[in-house]
Amino acid sequence: MIPRVKTFVRGLDEIMDGGIPEGSVVLLLGKPGTMKSSIAYSIIYKNVEEAGRKALYVSLEQSASSLIENMGGMGFAPPGVDSNLSVLDLGLLRKKMTQLTQQAWIEIFRMYILNLKSNFNFDLLVIDSLPVLEMLAKFKEPRDELFQLFEWLRDLKVTTFLIHEETGGSMSYGEDFLADGIIHLDLRREMNAVNLFLSIMKMRRTNHRRGYFPLIFEHGNFEIVTD
Repeated sequence: MIPRVKTFVRGLDEIMDGGIPEGSVVLLLGKPGTMKSSIAYSIIYKNVEEAGRKALYVSLEQSASSLIENMGGMGFAPPGVDSNLSVLDLGLLRKKMTQLTQQAWIEIFRMYILNLKSNFNFDLLVIDSLPVLEMLAKFKEPRDELFQLFEWLRDLKVTTFLIHEETGGSMSYGEDFLADGIIHLDLRREMNAVNLFLSIMKMRRTNHRRGYFPLIFEHGNFEIVTD
């Protein structure tokens, strides 16, 4: 039996063997406005609240206070001082960089995450987003260095969600091949409304249903419609 991490998206775990295999590196892929960050936050929030896990959300685009405020507007209570959910923003990483100016940004990033892993011992990790991480890292050999990054994430022995922007073409450096799973979020205009859809494009070690399922958010919960 493969240990799994539930997404707590109603209907989703039921169509992929009960959840995501522990230790996977999963891309949350979609265009702007497809609620990628919200889905990621919801998954780790509910795992903390309902499954007793520890989670770290690393935001490289907006401040921790902004993210927490936005998620609060969706019904997710702000994490307390002793919460098992921690949100880290880029400002803290920049402070670390001033002390380690001779090292590459990606090495500083890794050191910071390893330190948090040692002290906080989180089970779940969200990195928001992968394109920003790639930009900041300024990889000289992007395919090889991304491979090393994905392997490093697996070596952390945590389940990682990488938020990735869909650009219309194939991914720049083979991120889709490196990932263990890809959950795709999409927007479709139907009549006078724009609706969200979700599909599982890939999930290693998992039997899952294919197809695009309507995605709904109500009363603090995400749900897919499978019938």
